[in-house]
Amino acid sequence: MTARLAFVESPVQLLNVLEWAHARAATTAPAPGRGPGPAGPAPGPPPETPASTTTAGPGPSPGADGLTVVVLSPTDPMSRGQLRRMAQLARDEGFTVHWQEARGGRGALVRTLRRLAGPLRAAERVIIGDPFSRYVQLLLTLFGPRHLTVVDDGTATMEFAAQLGAGERLVRWHRKGRLGPRELALAPVTSMARRRLAPGRARTVEIFTSLPVQAPPGTTVTENHYTWTRARFGPPALTGGADLVGTSLVETGVVDADQYLRVVTRLARTHGATRYFAHRRESAEKLHRIAVETGLQVVRPELPLELIARRGPIGRTIVSFPSTVVHTLPLALSGTGVRVAVCAIEPEWLRATASPRAQGFLAGVAGTAAHEVDRLTARATSRTDRLEFG
Repeated sequence: MTARLAFVESPVQLLNVLEWAHARAATTAPAPGRGPGPAGPAPGPPPETPASTTTAGPGPSPGADGLTVVVLSPTDPMSRGQLRRMAQLARDEGFTVHWQEARGGRGALVRTLRRLAGPLRAAERVIIGDPFSRYVQLLLTLFGPRHLTVVDDGTATMEFAAQLGAGERLVRWHRKGRLGPRELALAPVTSMARRRLAPGRARTVEIFTSLPVQAPPGTTVTENHYTWTRARFGPPALTGGADLVGTSLVETGVVDADQYLRVVTRLARTHGATRYFAHRRESAEKLHRIAVETGLQVVRPELPLELIARRGPIGRTIVSFPSTVVHTLPLALSGTGVRVAVCAIEPEWLRATASPRAQGFLAGVAGTAAHEVDRLTARATSRTDRLEFG
């Protein structure tokens, strides 16, 4: 069978690789491993050094279904913990997963490239989750696959599709428009990767997404309906209250921290929320402040929120700021009766140093959310705090 190689750097990327494989199998062959079936028990935490961790020796070999997943491990503990649990879920489904300490100090990059060179050359299809990743861009520069699939890793997929269609250089939406020294040094790599990410005479490009994207010329867009998630987990038990979904917009320098805390407080009071599901990149200091000043129970999910919500218990109302979950949760929770609402980001919340793209991009994320998602606007005045439905 044709070899397929997936590179993932986040838990959501790995989840969407599983969704892609499930959707592909549904149209070509029986799903690998367990396949569709009733919800199983939640996976327990795997050991800190999994048996499949690989840092030396021959490169990874394809699994029985022809798909091998290579985890290019990040350094932050929250992402690593979620990725280990997602990796175990993937193994439970019959996939081969290799854990690569790609950022493990001096020499890690060279060792990783040496190890992956053979599998990359042999792969008929390469699946990636973050086309903006410098690591992935370097791999694509050295080895151009015949068939490429990009799966979601957040709302950046929307920006990637737009930039690819317009022939622009690849830059994350929350970054400033001007090039810094690091970006200038890596410009040749980014430029080559952009060409490798574009369809051509000898290359096909697929975007597998749950987000509303405009397909660039020559690119195939395949909808992700989260069918594997719904088949594998749930339906969830519902609580009587509401849950809030956190965002890393403060950490990325887009939203002012004090403004964010005030809005979280108002949303919690208005909706009777008791839990705050933290984004994996939120700082411990900010989360501590939220817990102390709002009384919310801060939850650090062990898996992507789509799986946490599907397993339950989950609130009857989920309130989020503009992010991927306002597109994915309605799919994952279809038919459960859970209401999802998105709270728009007001211009006055933005930091002065935020990218000029920020407001328009976030408004687009909120405005294109699924029809089942309620739109909220939060406006604070000196005399009253209120929440309005837009």
